[in-house]
Amino acid sequence: MRLPAWLAQHLAALRALLALTIVLGIAYPLVMVAAGKLFPDRSDLIGQSFMDAQGKPLPRYFQSRPSAGDYDPTATGASNLGPENLNLLNSVCERSKAVGELEHVDGSRPYCTAGGTGAVLAVYPDRAVSVNERCPQTPFIRQYQGRPVECANEHVDGGVITPIRGDAPANPVVPADAVTASGSGLDPHISPAYAALQIPRVAEARNMSNAQVRKFVDAHTDGRTLGFMGEPAVNVLELNRALDRR
Repeated sequence: MRLPAWLAQHLAALRALLALTIVLGIAYPLVMVAAGKLFPDRSDLIGQSFMDAQGKPLPRYFQSRPSAGDYDPTATGASNLGPENLNLLNSVCERSKAVGELEHVDGSRPYCTAGGTGAVLAVYPDRAVSVNERCPQTPFIRQYQGRPVECANEHVDGGVITPIRGDAPANPVVPADAVTASGSGLDPHISPAYAALQIPRVAEARNMSNAQVRKFVDAHTDGRTLGFMGEPAVNVLELNRALDRR
């Protein structure tokens, strides 16, 4: 006997509910619990902060990649800010300047002011306003295409938003992973370039030679997956642990 259409639909929905409950509500959690039992201590897969109580980098430790979730495993995720977002640009510029000062290298990068904010103008027919430099701060440039550049004394509205590249090198000294967070916000790895930038500081703080610290970095550098996928990376957490054990 053929069931009524409404009853057949309800039975199909009930079967789907039961199947999904078994798969996602029972089987999947059990698999995850089993995986946790098999690998009980994998904190080396989670990035951590190596800052003091005031939020300043501890000189004796290699610094991790920035985290959009402050290295909180329960708040994993990216900032979801696009490449043209002014807040993201400001964060990148501020971080680059801070890393440059910490490591005593050139922290400048394209589209950033010397003060560590985004070099962005709101351009009007007769003037331009430096969006990220509030009055009475002096704008990073005096003129733009014949227009005087002013500091921002109120919310900038109506102008054509124009990023200014500036004269920073095309390949900044401070690597990209030093100023941008990973997709998860918990990545414990940094690039070998960022690790190399930090070697002199860590060596001085630990009373070691650069060569000695370099050996530790090399020992905790992972190669490409299967020899060809991805890029080499340094596990900061394991590296700092090894240095402490020394």
